[in-house]
Formats: sequence, C-alpha cells, structure tokens
Amino acid sequence: MDTDEALARQLAKDLEAGFPGLVEAHQDRLYTIALRLLGDRRDAEEVAQDALVRAFRAMQGYDRGRIAALHLRPWLASIAINLARNRRRRLDDRQPPSQLEPMLDAGWDLATDRRTGPDHQADRHETQRELAAGLLRLTPAVRTAIVLRHIDGLSVAETAEALGRPEGTIKAQVHRGLRELRSILDAAGSTAAPQQHPTRARRFVPALEAIR
Repeated sequence: MDTDEALARQLAKDLEAGFPGLVEAHQDRLYTIALRLLGDRRDAEEVAQDALVRAFRAMQGYDRGRIAALHLRPWLASIAINLARNRRRRLDDRQPPSQLEPMLDAGWDLATDRRTGPDHQADRHETQRELAAGLLRLTPAVRTAIVLRHIDGLSVAETAEALGRPEGTIKAQVHRGLRELRSILDAAGSTAAPQQHPTRARRFVPALEAIR
C-alpha cells in the first residue's frame, strides 16, 4: 500500500510522467479481475485497457490533492468492474462465462499444496477447474466480492469501497459465497464415481482454504 501512496503522490505531481508507473503496477491485476468476471481473454484485455484510459481521463479533471488522496487499488477496481458489467449487459445473448482455461491461466494457485508428480499435477489441475467452475455459478454480486477479496487481495474495507457496499454486506457476501462454493464442490464429490474420485470431497478442502 505504501507503493500505491507514493504512486498517487507522483501522479499528483506530474500525471503524464507518473501514469506509466500506474499502468505497470496495475494492468495485470485489472486484467485478472475482468477475466474472472467475464471469462474471456479478449474482453478482459479490452476492459483492462479501457479502465486505465478512463482512470487517466478522470485524473485529468482532478486537482492535485484529490489525486494524491486516491486509494488506487479499490478505485481502479471499481472502474474495471463497472466496465465489465456494462460489457456483460451488451453481450447478454452469451451464456454465463465458462471459458475455464484462461481463468486458470490467471492463477488458481493452490499454494497450500506443493507436491509434484504427473498424477498429482493432473489432480491439481482438475481441482482448479472445479473451483473456477464453482466460482462462475455464484451470483454476480457474490462472485465480484470474492474476486476482489480473495483473488485480487483487497481488504474488506477496500472491497467495500470498490463496490460501493457496506463492509458488513461484503463480509456476508464473501461468507455466503465461500459456503456456496463448498456446497458446489461437495455436490461434485457426491456425484463422482467412488472408484474414480475416492477422496474428492477431502481433496477440495485445502483448495478452498487457499482462497479464504
């Protein structure tokens, strides 16, 4: 956060000189946010780029004090989220996002489990796919809260600021979303053939802990 504070001060001092630093620091995370919400690489790239352009144009109209006081992470996230929502509305003839591979590329890293080997890597990849699929089954409001809180890593206060919701609402939505994810994964485990996935339900527990 100290880095963002220094960046905001630099932007306030000289917007054009400081803006490349903003792009470098935040372009990847804005892309990841958009990808989690849209499920399509090209759409996510366009949203991330447009969000940065919108941010630059907005700051051109701000005085130096307002720029220096910006909380860049939630502010930029709110711009990307609004753009992603608008894009979804324009593309309402599409099915809900279901392109899991690009979402996995953005990082469902199960950091709590570092075992290696071909069998385990295949098992790990399947777990990642189940998590991504479960995330896409949540309501947009709940999915967005989880994306910001547990994938982008914003605090509860920052997530609330980005979404314009009370902190208590964010906590409730994230809690409910994680509970729903567990239910989805438990259901997947119960419908799998025992001889194929004898420990599926237990196998998902560390994965969910990794995004708690």
